[in-house]
Amino acid sequence: MNACEAVIYIVEDDASFRKSVERLVRASGFEAASFESADSFLAQPCIRRPACLLLDVQLPGINGLDLQQKLIERGSSLPIIFMTGHGSIPMSVQAMKKGAVDFLPKPFEAQDLQSAIFKALERDIESSEKQIESSKIKDLVDTLTPREKEVMRWVITGSLNKQIAYALGTTEKTIKVHRSRVMQKTGVTSVAELVRLAEKANISPAE
Repeated sequence: MNACEAVIYIVEDDASFRKSVERLVRASGFEAASFESADSFLAQPCIRRPACLLLDVQLPGINGLDLQQKLIERGSSLPIIFMTGHGSIPMSVQAMKKGAVDFLPKPFEAQDLQSAIFKALERDIESSEKQIESSKIKDLVDTLTPREKEVMRWVITGSLNKQIAYALGTTEKTIKVHRSRVMQKTGVTSVAELVRLAEKANISPAE
């Protein structure tokens, strides 16, 4: 991972502390983008990746936990590191349960911040790779005809061609053709690979 390519977003209403965090972030080799409120951050047209969000819990207007919830509702996978001088154990637990990477009490050491950032960026890169893989798999599955998808759901049960043919009321020869096309279109060479692909595409076996 190239640290120079990562953007660390900072949402903190305390101007002096915000500048202090910016300096720590830049000293660690990352680009920093700062905001004084959740609203100003949400107004951003797009989030560059890889990235993570350093988020103060106590903010005017929309607080940190509410911003976390809004991002979840938007389907954002942006990793969040909470910063607070007024944190409580229940607050920390709530934030972590919703996917926060870390919860740093103010003031924190530069090393603790850097460690949390690296952890968050690793998660973001992994999440992005999974999204890319998921999108590719969806594109492959979308090339299948409705009948081929149906046959695929039977194939991943481990059923033989003659068993699938009987279940679908067709011939074994027809199932062989559909099965071959499914394997060819999805780019897999074994039933085991097809099972893994189906799992990633959220395709359940036939019942």
